[in-house]
Amino acid sequence: MKIHKSILDRRRAGVLLHPTSLPAGDLGADAYRFVDFLAAAGASVWQMLPLGPTHHEDASPYHCLSAHACNPRLISISRLVEWGWLAAAENPALDHRRNLHLAFRHFRQHAGGEERAAHDAFVQAEATWLEDYALFETLRKQHGSLPWWQWPAPLRDREPAALHEARQRLTADIEEVRFEQFVAIRQWRELRAYAKAHGVLFLGDMPIFVAHDSAEVWAQRECFKLDATGQPTVVAGVPPDYFCASGQRWGNPLYDWDCAQAQGFGWWIARMKTELSRCDLVRVDHFRGFEACWEIPAAEETAVNGRWVKAPGEALFDALLERFGSLPLVAEDLGLITPEVHRMREKYGFPGMLVLQFAFDGGAGNPYLPHRHEPNSVAYTGTHDNDTTRAWFEDLPAQKQLYVVDYLGFQHEAMPWPLVRAALMSVARLAVIPMQDIMGLGRGHRMNTPGTVEGNWRWRFEWELLTEDIVAKLKRLIALYGRGAG
Repeated sequence: MKIHKSILDRRRAGVLLHPTSLPAGDLGADAYRFVDFLAAAGASVWQMLPLGPTHHEDASPYHCLSAHACNPRLISISRLVEWGWLAAAENPALDHRRNLHLAFRHFRQHAGGEERAAHDAFVQAEATWLEDYALFETLRKQHGSLPWWQWPAPLRDREPAALHEARQRLTADIEEVRFEQFVAIRQWRELRAYAKAHGVLFLGDMPIFVAHDSAEVWAQRECFKLDATGQPTVVAGVPPDYFCASGQRWGNPLYDWDCAQAQGFGWWIARMKTELSRCDLVRVDHFRGFEACWEIPAAEETAVNGRWVKAPGEALFDALLERFGSLPLVAEDLGLITPEVHRMREKYGFPGMLVLQFAFDGGAGNPYLPHRHEPNSVAYTGTHDNDTTRAWFEDLPAQKQLYVVDYLGFQHEAMPWPLVRAALMSVARLAVIPMQDIMGLGRGHRMNTPGTVEGNWRWRFEWELLTEDIVAKLKRLIALYGRGAG
């Protein structure tokens, strides 16, 4: 069996922060300042969550309206003003969407030849996903944000005559969606170029599953296990685990892997092309689902009564390697992981994840304890699904706190720094620290609580909390443990 080389070329440190958690929540000045912070501290990786457009109801980046599109909410209005596409006087009093509409109108009326050529080249290059998404988003808006399976049957079922009529009737609205994607991805590319110039890599995030109410499921129903009306027959999730005693019923439709293989995994090749065009490394969420998926009957209200169903992960990765030559992927291999999943990850050289908040149950054999770490790994204090390290530690029973402190051996330091040290000290070639832990934040600063739908994904930090002392300490530790510039 051929073992592929790890993508982790040297010891690095990174910070986990989604762009929506920047003070302004977009790709404007705060994003560039954040890159400056990373570079100043010696961190060379910015890890973020999926970038797709989210549903209004839950705002989850793991439940997007498209697997390819970029969230228009990330567009910096101030950057549009800098580009001359929006009058500064219009900016303060108007909401985000209204400003985007005004910028679109300005572009249609005043854009120069070079700008129009760049727009047209983008539309042509991304047409394989952009045309379906632009029509989907426009129709969804026309139908009051109803999911596609509740549209009139001719549109729900993509009857050619109905789609043609919609494209003719909604031409301007479709053009506006294309424009938003052009702007969002142009801003993203400019930020990524700035990061690259400062020695910072982007670590993106690709959910294994896509939302039922998404452009891809609507446009390619044959790839998913759906009935004649577009409803899932089975849905995705995970069995009971550390995060939730009843498991997690995500509700995403499951793939028809037989169809995917028959099509040469074309859907996946297109998706991976998008991911690799925007990030240097990509974390694959729920990696174990490529070996077997937890299949829940759609009628079940919880994830308890599911079953594992095999998936053709190795055939898929072989096809992706043949197309791309290499796969700079990080495998999210947390939870119930079988020997088969470990073998598949090791076969392709994908680094796994080690979360220190999970390390202090089960004694010295716990694989997340630092003395058990392996180099081809990414060490975290916690992820977007964990509470902050300080809050986690404060909620532990007193006896468990003593065990944690005894193991880490940094009794003179307050949490979260002992755990931050442990992550940076680890032999894992990449250590990633959530921004909340760098700033030492406690309760009330969690990004997401698995199994809940209210109050998640809205956290933002304030620059005032990132003091010079904190930056200096982080820089010193990154250098101390050999994770600075190579």
